[in-house]
Amino acid sequence: MLQLVAEVKTKLENQHSNLPVGKYGRDDEEMILWFLKDRKFSVEETVSKLTKAISWRKDFRVSELSEESVKRVAETGKAYLHNYLDVHGRPVLIVEGSKHFPGEFKPQEDESLCVFLIEKALSILPEGKQEMLVVINLRGFQTQNADVKFFTFVLDAFYCYYPRRLGQVLFVDAPFIFKPFWQLVKPLLKSYASLVRFCSAKEVKEEYFAADTIPASFK
Repeated sequence: MLQLVAEVKTKLENQHSNLPVGKYGRDDEEMILWFLKDRKFSVEETVSKLTKAISWRKDFRVSELSEESVKRVAETGKAYLHNYLDVHGRPVLIVEGSKHFPGEFKPQEDESLCVFLIEKALSILPEGKQEMLVVINLRGFQTQNADVKFFTFVLDAFYCYYPRRLGQVLFVDAPFIFKPFWQLVKPLLKSYASLVRFCSAKEVKEEYFAADTIPASFK
């Protein structure tokens, strides 16, 4: 395994010397190993996927994201990191579907909040834990809240830049009006479709949280 990490590292250095180094850079051995596992230890596929991920982090300026830079969008309350882990010890990202309105903010602003929250969730992963839980509250969801373009960005982010970090996605109390949107986006999920569960707020409370850690939306 160490030999494969070294091989990827050498190829990145020789073929993509312009990529940054350091944490999340082309010489980050922990990141290289993570992507090797995702690509089933194929060196060529790992180099290809890592090159895109590291380039994206640089272009998106992930390292510059902060509470202040995403404050305007975060204040809507449409997405946030829960203060507590779930019963499986996973960080929890909560999305309030009824509070998202396409066009209210520039796409870059919504995307920045998304990436900032993913990064924040990863920063609090307990020892031995590798995944996060995403809870999407769909109570009050209307057609004007549907946003295929943004949904696609989130999927691409998890697949391309944060592989194997999504443990499960809960769609909570989905109304009938959500069905056409779901039929539209389900094919985009591909292998991630198996991580999706439609459930009720009652099931979220009883199965994923202790009595004193239930998110306010589901109390």
